[in-house]
Amino acid sequence: MPVSEDLKVFTGNAHPQLAKDICSHLNIALGACDVFKFSNDNTFVRILENVRERDVYLVQSCAVPVNDSIMELLIMIDAAKRASAGRITAVIPYYGYGRSDKKDQPRVPITARLLANLIETAGANRVMTIDLHAGQIQGFFNIPVDELTAVSMLARHFQGKGLNENVVVVATDAGDAKRARSTANILKAPLAIVEKVRTRNNMEQIESSNLIGDVNGKTALIVDDEIGTGGTVIATAETLMRHGVKDIYCYVTHPVLSGRATEVLDDGSVKEIVVTDTLPVPSDRMGTNISAISVASILGEAIGRIHSGESVGAMFNDVH
Repeated sequence: MPVSEDLKVFTGNAHPQLAKDICSHLNIALGACDVFKFSNDNTFVRILENVRERDVYLVQSCAVPVNDSIMELLIMIDAAKRASAGRITAVIPYYGYGRSDKKDQPRVPITARLLANLIETAGANRVMTIDLHAGQIQGFFNIPVDELTAVSMLARHFQGKGLNENVVVVATDAGDAKRARSTANILKAPLAIVEKVRTRNNMEQIESSNLIGDVNGKTALIVDDEIGTGGTVIATAETLMRHGVKDIYCYVTHPVLSGRATEVLDDGSVKEIVVTDTLPVPSDRMGTNISAISVASILGEAIGRIHSGESVGAMFNDVH
């Protein structure tokens, strides 16, 4: 059976442009389906193409409104399962609730695990995502999980700026050191780590103070998996400036950009912030120093490899 007929990609309302770009990379048409809400706020899904025994990929990031995006995904999975799809892969570029990956306070949930259970119960056979907030989330699933990474793409983009001399890669906390180290290895640059202390959960306030590594007179590249309110990036930048850094750049995978993030990040301390399009960002929230690059080629390549039985890991041989 031709690939164009055997491989089907559908999307909900979370990020249709990314799904279209993925299909463009695969040289196939985006699958037709209806996904909308009735007047009673119930979500309706109908797949408008034959998917019996097909390899089906449902592209749905956990975009705002997050809970609606998740519900759409679950219903799409169920619709594909009941339409006798051969294999269903939930493609979730940004996995929501990733910060709720452990019980670090009394009487709190592990919502990342709950979401994994819901996706499995709905009928997904496989999950594909990019740069999880915590690697252990993969273990919350009893089905295969392909965690792709934008580390290499972002590092190569920074290399293209010709700023490779006297650069130091900075992790915003010890927990993100592995991602920063991978970036540093690609750039052949040293690594520094800023200690992060979250002072109040409800206000999402960050206080960063201690620095491990030498940044004096260097160009700093802050790397992280996501930007939420912008507090972590600005607190890290302030710490770096106190230690004599020359210029500051920030490369992040997921542009959550919640609350006053655009205003907070536009304070002049960070020269440029580069994000990917795992989440849709309205033009009015991009800010003067924020730009985006697309992960459609990464997702499209991975989908093509999974469909044809090739290695996905081989795409990231330079990330270690």
